Amino acid sequence: MTFVLDRYQALVSGGELRPDADQAAAALQLAALATELEATPKRGSVLWRALGRLPEPPRGAYLWGGVGRGKSMLMDLFFSCVDIRRKRRVHFHEFMLEVHQRIAEERRKEAGDPIVPVAEAMVGEHRLLAFDEMVVNNSADAMILSRLFTAMWARGLTVVATSNRPPRDLYKDGLNREHFLPFIALIEQRCTVISLNGPTDYRRDRIGDMALWQVPNGPAATQALSAAFFRMTDFPPEDRAHVPSEELKLPGARVLQVPKSLKGVAVFSFRKLCAEARGAADYLAIARRFHTVFLVGIPRLGPENRNEAARFVTLVDALYEHNVKLIAAADAAPEELYVAGDGAFEFDRTVSRLREMQSADYLARGHGYASL
Repeated sequence: MTFVLDRYQALVSGGELRPDADQAAAALQLAALATELEATPKRGSVLWRALGRLPEPPRGAYLWGGVGRGKSMLMDLFFSCVDIRRKRRVHFHEFMLEVHQRIAEERRKEAGDPIVPVAEAMVGEHRLLAFDEMVVNNSADAMILSRLFTAMWARGLTVVATSNRPPRDLYKDGLNREHFLPFIALIEQRCTVISLNGPTDYRRDRIGDMALWQVPNGPAATQALSAAFFRMTDFPPEDRAHVPSEELKLPGARVLQVPKSLKGVAVFSFRKLCAEARGAADYLAIARRFHTVFLVGIPRLGPENRNEAARFVTLVDALYEHNVKLIAAADAAPEELYVAGDGAFEFDRTVSRLREMQSADYLARGHGYASL
């Protein structure tokens, strides 16, 4: 139980974290959960056979709170410390895409209810699932979550999740939400709900007073964005050659290579996102997966690159509607990015959104679909 606490207290003592009562209380509860998970008999052990049934899985944890309060940091700390096999850390959106794919495969077998075999397969692979940024923003997910997790929890699953919302606010005002309410009850029954709402937004604090829209493109902008990325992700700059990348699953079994991806923060080039043939579904996948996007190399826009400009407008809409933080380097300020030619008038709406996305009010919002 002390290992998680030792790691957390070492970060505080070393000045990497500020003392925070909410974080310390959460670390204590996560340490207790790690101890309980490590003490649970291994699958197929003599004790399991003696009991004649599966042991009750440890009660998980649901960490919720405002942006930048340390939820993902604490879950990373817990996940790296807990010494068990069959554990997985995954972004909730990626997990749900996988669930839908597995359900579709089971339905093709025409062997009855597809939920049970999917639940059995997943619990067979993992007894601990750690979800980052649990958010439910479509009815397809809402309709299956209660049945799926009922089946998985009954088979020994433990869940640790982070979210910007308390369980009672998940899928708030969503279509047919009454079918989702049993899932909320399950979370509160199967997880300890831990609030992290201290006074400091550490993520915003690490950005400091830097301009979120750097002009012009060039070495100075690159250096500013690079420094901000390392501050936001706690990644040591001296190890910059080893920043993790990611393959983001897109609709239609396609994959987008994310050159830098860490703790919900991604780095892209304008060329990669807007010069290649992409649509709204691709940008929605990015907006759901990442709470912060660094975008470099934005050029001046006009009739000569109208396709790229149209894609950029769609990208900004997706990021804005999901409260994604945008930190960018461009050849001009938003108001001067597209000043002449067809499309310039319509671009005014995008300029307005880009300016709002740099405001304190916008930066204080939690990641997720704005209307939910």
